[in-house]
Amino acid sequence: MSIFVSIIKKEVLHLVRDFRTLTAVLFMPVVLLLLFGFAISTEVNNVRIVAVVDMHTDQTRQIIEKFSSNPYFTFEGIVHAGEVDKLLRKGKADAAVIFDYGKAPHRHQIIVDASNTTMAQTSTAYIESVLNESSETPIVTNTLYNPQLKSAYLFVPGIMGMIFILICAIMTSVSIVSEKESGTMNLLLVSPIRPRTIILGKLVPYFLLSCIILTLVLVLSYTVLGIPFSASAFNVIWITLLYITLALSLGLLISTIAATQVSALLVSGVMFMIPIVLLSGMIFPVENMPAALQWLSCIVPARWYISAMRILMIQQLPLEHVLTEVSVLSGMTIAVLALAIKKFNAKN
Repeated sequence: MSIFVSIIKKEVLHLVRDFRTLTAVLFMPVVLLLLFGFAISTEVNNVRIVAVVDMHTDQTRQIIEKFSSNPYFTFEGIVHAGEVDKLLRKGKADAAVIFDYGKAPHRHQIIVDASNTTMAQTSTAYIESVLNESSETPIVTNTLYNPQLKSAYLFVPGIMGMIFILICAIMTSVSIVSEKESGTMNLLLVSPIRPRTIILGKLVPYFLLSCIILTLVLVLSYTVLGIPFSASAFNVIWITLLYITLALSLGLLISTIAATQVSALLVSGVMFMIPIVLLSGMIFPVENMPAALQWLSCIVPARWYISAMRILMIQQLPLEHVLTEVSVLSGMTIAVLALAIKKFNAKN
């Protein structure tokens, strides 16, 4: 029995001394519980809606008043018909309601941005319920950017954002840490080879692997999944290469923090997997999250990458519509790469 107790004491001491792993193990369940229990919601709130009215009536005023007072909507005002497409493309509105009384037969028309299928379907149902309560006028619905409401349109950019973090960041960090554990990294560092040459030599294979994966993903997306091909595909490629560089930099940074492969995996899981799935907009719309989490999601690289991919791949818009996303990703890449190289050189 004394041997058994001694083994227990030994393992307890080992667990307590490994402070990083212990913190990650205790911290992860708390974060998941709070996020899923209070923060993450599948409801669609704050649907930004505009109205086009060719002839004001008591009925249109009543409907607009309902939109303005309904907590599920953010009524952005009455606009001209020619402004609807521009507002939807620029992301300043999620849906538009057109009250067409000028021609017979009278009808209401809903135009919705369907690049996010979940939000499009739910917001359309909300709008139709408001219209049906106040009017028996027929309703025509037009879905932009994804007329068939294919779920692949929503998930392809998100899956791309996750894949490249997994391949570049997690596998790279584990690979470098495993070299440290085995002692081969120290042998390489004391050799005449410069440290930056060693690091670049280890990162390039993962970069090339990511390029192959990018090729496969784009070919499948544009052929099998039916995502429309356009000139924006070139922008998709080079922005993804920028994102891959950022992921490699994050992997290098993790390798300077983690001492073992297990701790590298735990750090990667906490830092990447959970935020990507929950805070990037991959599944849950960022707009529906509490304000604090919306601000927190700004430091998640996948949020900006996935947003850019949806605009370029699904909405087929030119590069000028993703300048904010590209600027943020570029700034993150420069900052993380500089910090990772500095810490790596300092430790080695």
